[in-house]
Amino acid sequence: MNTRRFRELAHNGLWKQNTGLAQLLGLCPILAVSTSMVNAVSLGLATILVMALANLAVSALRSYIPYEIRIPVFILIIAALTTVVDLSFNAFFHDLYLVLGIFIPLIVTNCIVLARVEAYAAKNDPLGSTLDGVMMGLGLVWVLGLLGGIRELLGAGTLFSGIEMIVPSLSAWNVFGDGYPGFLVAMLPPGAFITLGCLIAAFNAINAKLAERARRRPPAAPIAQDATDAEPAAAG
Repeated sequence: MNTRRFRELAHNGLWKQNTGLAQLLGLCPILAVSTSMVNAVSLGLATILVMALANLAVSALRSYIPYEIRIPVFILIIAALTTVVDLSFNAFFHDLYLVLGIFIPLIVTNCIVLARVEAYAAKNDPLGSTLDGVMMGLGLVWVLGLLGGIRELLGAGTLFSGIEMIVPSLSAWNVFGDGYPGFLVAMLPPGAFITLGCLIAAFNAINAKLAERARRRPPAAPIAQDATDAEPAAAG
């Protein structure tokens, strides 16, 4: 894979086609699990695993899957991989598994995964498809982490609450101290919608500013004709 293709996949996944801010896919887990940064990032990492492995499997098997039944086969592959991730979380991060609850199995129905499998993995090579899944997943992770961090900070005055479920030696960071009363709306569904709306507005504003800057950029100067090429033309 060349550098140009890698940069294109990374830019599309992390920013241009960001699943949470540009495509607005998977809003149910984005809004429901983002009450804390740890919960949000953990679900995002589980989604990365499923997306990368599903893209790899579909890309490797695409020539053997009849076009007419591709969607049921894709869902079966995603369901099998989601089950593996679900059981792994239950075995190694049981407390976190109990907190995330039904949202890990619901990765099967997450339109982000099926959309990338259908739009990219079914038409491209395994390496590029795997990288596409990873980058799209990372784009979801940073949105989830930012959304969860903002809601947790405003709602409870802490960051990394629940980190002890992953690393027992660590604990949450109490940013505003014990006297912070909390902002309940930030932890409720309306707070999730408002915060995500602000992030989408900021995303669109940044893209508009970048587009305006690109329009104002002066065009590149034409390349001067080489003297050895101009001489025969003049002679003619």
